[in-house]
Amino acid sequence: KGKGIDQLAKMIETVRKNPMDRRMIVMAWNPKALSEQALPPCHYSFQILVTDGKIDLLWNQRSVDSMLGLPFNIASYATLLHLIAKETGLGEGKLIGFLADTHIYVNQIEGAKTQLARTPTALPRIITEPFTNIYEWTGEQTRLEGYEPQEKIEFPLAV
Repeated sequence: KGKGIDQLAKMIETVRKNPMDRRMIVMAWNPKALSEQALPPCHYSFQILVTDGKIDLLWNQRSVDSMLGLPFNIASYATLLHLIAKETGLGEGKLIGFLADTHIYVNQIEGAKTQLARTPTALPRIITEPFTNIYEWTGEQTRLEGYEPQEKIEFPLAV
């Protein structure tokens, strides 16, 4: 009573003992806390699958602010995928988002047009050194290699 479950630790243990398990799911949605929140979490769960020695991470999102929230969600889940792969000694596979209610707010349309007119650059690589384990990891240990940012686009927050 009053205790939680370390879902991440349980998932990592399952990857190590039974990597073909299809029930490696972490829930970020706590129904007991919904009444205390202004909004329920936008991203509410993720699942990992191991295929050919690589970890695929699939995340679910109920609502997606394409211009402000989605880039942060992609970066966060890509980092998580990277760290779980390092922790388990497996390769990094695919990052897949299941996105519902995906939207661009009216006050973000001009910025979205600017973004769409750009030529994408090569994707960076995530490098984490030194790495001991996922529980002692700090952001300072991780860097992006080959990251070529383009000029900033202002996207106003829509409420």
